[in-house]
Amino acid sequence: MPRMSFKALRAAALLAAGVLLASVPAGAQGAAKIPRVGVLSPFTGPDSLFFETLRHRLKDLGYVEGRNIAFVYRAAEDFDQLHAYAREMARLNVEVMVTAGSQGVRAAKTATSTIPIVIGNVGDAVGQGFVASLAKPGGNVTGLSSLNTELSAKRLTLLKEAFSSISRVAVLREAVGEADPLRATEAAARTLGITLEVFQVRDTDELASAFTAIAAAHAGALHVLPGSMFVSQLRRVVELAATVRIPAMYPDDRFVKAGGLMSYGSSVADLYGRAADYVDRILKGAKPGNLPVEQPTTFSMAINLRTARELGVTLPQPMLLRADQILR
Repeated sequence: MPRMSFKALRAAALLAAGVLLASVPAGAQGAAKIPRVGVLSPFTGPDSLFFETLRHRLKDLGYVEGRNIAFVYRAAEDFDQLHAYAREMARLNVEVMVTAGSQGVRAAKTATSTIPIVIGNVGDAVGQGFVASLAKPGGNVTGLSSLNTELSAKRLTLLKEAFSSISRVAVLREAVGEADPLRATEAAARTLGITLEVFQVRDTDELASAFTAIAAAHAGALHVLPGSMFVSQLRRVVELAATVRIPAMYPDDRFVKAGGLMSYGSSVADLYGRAADYVDRILKGAKPGNLPVEQPTTFSMAINLRTARELGVTLPQPMLLRADQILR
């Protein structure tokens, strides 16, 4: 695939995001000192909830755009573009930068070691080296760490409970994604007696061919590992899974609401809302290195019965009784 020029890459990212918003009021730089919050999103699709949840929660906390807060919003899936946007925010000297996913956090950390960075959601903040520890993150980074490693293994276990006869499971992951969720899934597979077939995608252009290969592998089910690309493309991922008629487990209920079969995980909306609370505390003077990194304590399972009927599968009654959300 030929390398795109920076200008072309930037234009492509803008087109994919559908929006490039800098809601800094005219004259704000020289007039009233309205704090600027940089929102660096690795999600370009309409279903991520990231920016809107942040903005809504900050409004609940008393922040009014143009009066006592302004947003500099940038979105891209490509790391180089995210890094360029992060450097832009550093040049603008925003008061705090909020991001999510390993690509977003890495881009923000590479761009600045002084501006506070709030993580809206990342799999393992300590394991990936973003913070020193959960209790005492140190440095300029804090936020939410979502237990992707442990949850990925749990999702495979739930797949086996749902389809007890399966012996082969396809795993879809981003090539640049975290390694620990895959390792945890592989360990769980050995315990469950399941053979895994791993399919990696580097960009959205490879999704269709990945699902063609998944169909050819004749796996009994699909396990989609967490990834910002999959969130940006969640409707397409769900549609491709339906096309090849494979029952799939997803990281969170956004996929199920879009037509996916089942999911298990924490509420991403809750995580993003908590990220806004961190922003509030930092704008009021708190140091990010002194704010402990939080992890979710509640998890939910969602099941789409309409999708089950379309696939011709029946889920065990005990699993249906345990589900927190059932879409009919």
